[in-house]
Amino acid sequence: MSIEANKIRLIMELRRQGITDQRVLAAMERVPRERFVPPTFGAEAYENIPLPIAQGQTISQPYIVAYMTQELQVTDRSVVLEVGTGSGYQAAVLAQMCRRVYTIERYRSLKAAAELVFDELGLHNITTRLGDGGKGWPELAPFERIIVTAAAAKVPEALTSQLSDGGMMLIPVGDSFMQTLTRVTRHGDELRYEQLLDVRFVPLVEGIARSGD
Repeated sequence: MSIEANKIRLIMELRRQGITDQRVLAAMERVPRERFVPPTFGAEAYENIPLPIAQGQTISQPYIVAYMTQELQVTDRSVVLEVGTGSGYQAAVLAQMCRRVYTIERYRSLKAAAELVFDELGLHNITTRLGDGGKGWPELAPFERIIVTAAAAKVPEALTSQLSDGGMMLIPVGDSFMQTLTRVTRHGDELRYEQLLDVRFVPLVEGIARSGD
């Protein structure tokens, strides 16, 4: 089966799973997932499963990417902070739908690989940074939207402090065995928490990975 046929099959599956936002489905269709997975897994790029990438990390299941993108409720004017660039796939999907994506990665090699694909695909509204994602990007705060693609034991205060009034963050919260995708919304000085979905993500780790990692 061709890449296009596999992609169409995936989009139909996402529809059946409850992804109803046409902008999300169009973004998922435009982004070539095969460019973000290791060559050895190219044939599985449009299977609805997570796949391993370098540094013991993963590229999320397409359904989870689509679900988180839909729940983030971005517009073409949104500025999004992503914590955990990884393969770059989630940032690439968001870049189809919003004004700018700022994304932080703790592994130099993953950051460099993602930047290369962003450049090749002409995604010039993505800005990357090597850093500790749990600390956010304070120089550019506040953010209307924050998306975290690694699981935290608790919601980092550094990130909630960088949400704008009316802003929203999606973050997996829990341990290595049980995590819940949580939506955090700021209303003035008040933070509201909503549990959305049971998920499984790699852990959010402090600091920048050592040289060579």
